[in-house]
Amino acid sequence: MLILVTGGSGSGKSEYAQRRCMELEAGPKLYIATMEVYDEESRRRVGRHRAIRDGMGFETVECQRHLGQASIVPGQVVLLECVSNLAANEMFSGVETRKPVQVADTVVRGVEHLLQSASHVVAVTNQVFSDGITYDAQTEDYRRCLAQINNRLAEMADEAVEVVCGIPLLLRQSQQP
Repeated sequence: MLILVTGGSGSGKSEYAQRRCMELEAGPKLYIATMEVYDEESRRRVGRHRAIRDGMGFETVECQRHLGQASIVPGQVVLLECVSNLAANEMFSGVETRKPVQVADTVVRGVEHLLQSASHVVAVTNQVFSDGITYDAQTEDYRRCLAQINNRLAEMADEAVEVVCGIPLLLRQSQQP
């Protein structure tokens, strides 16, 4: 089962995703961290997320790129945080900037890889599309890429939730047979 959780910065999406993982069938829990830590702000964010997960039983694995190569134990509940960092890492980390379509395909295939072994995948992503600002060409390419990824994952998802002000809003729930 795939659960997609989206929301703006500071919306409470991470806390919701973690709670949702805890509600799922008991099994080993894996947290896939995608953030590349560059500065003090990112170190603080990582520390805050670790503190929130403390005592929840998650094993943490760093995977900033190449999600399709992640090792998953069959039956694990996987929390992927976050898709938007993963997309940025895939697009901009390396010798050259990759094309948005290539990045979108790589990220979606990576999530499909997780779904082959995990019992559940809860994927967190960001909603970065409603500020009305026009950005430079490179940033706009990234935003279009993330929109493609989010749309494709939402289509695949059994549940899609947007968290606004800490309130989860169900966007999609597939009908179970």
